[in-house]
Amino acid sequence: MDGLRQRFESLLEQRNPVTNALRALEARTGVEKRYLAAGAGTLLSLYLLFGYGASLLCNVIGFAYPAYASIKAIESPSKDDDTVWLTYWVVYALFGLVEFFSDLLLFWFPFYYVGKCAFLLFCMMPGPWNGALMLYHRVVRPLFLKHHTAVDSVLSKLSGQALDTAAGVTRGVKANLTPLQKDK
Repeated sequence: MDGLRQRFESLLEQRNPVTNALRALEARTGVEKRYLAAGAGTLLSLYLLFGYGASLLCNVIGFAYPAYASIKAIESPSKDDDTVWLTYWVVYALFGLVEFFSDLLLFWFPFYYVGKCAFLLFCMMPGPWNGALMLYHRVVRPLFLKHHTAVDSVLSKLSGQALDTAAGVTRGVKANLTPLQKDK
């Protein structure tokens, strides 16, 4: 339990928009930022359990800050932050794909949105506990390395077929034009 508390304390010491807001609130209210963060987490969890629009709130949490951080990463000269946020978006997209097929079942679980929100926060966690990087290196990358040549082959065939189909359609359209329309 002490390890978890130490991680929590170290996260609160980092510089980012959330911790900056907590510092400002701490200065105004005199309440320690760890209590403010715990209270905010509790209120968020309760809202995700019982509030209307929990799905929307959860998706906003999973999208808004990562999108903002991604734009900042694009504008920064460092490549490391680009990699972190690209990895997040790969994991986010895969999670969205899995969620699409399992949502009808998972939606009925009372803690679904709390769990989803916790998972998304875990995936955007800064530092060595970044869940997206962990999942990428343990699950996504090995699967990619194992299957990428087969996927590339299928995509190449599909793109070739799409180009052939498009060329056939345009030839068919041109064949059906009147001589006056062909000149245009």
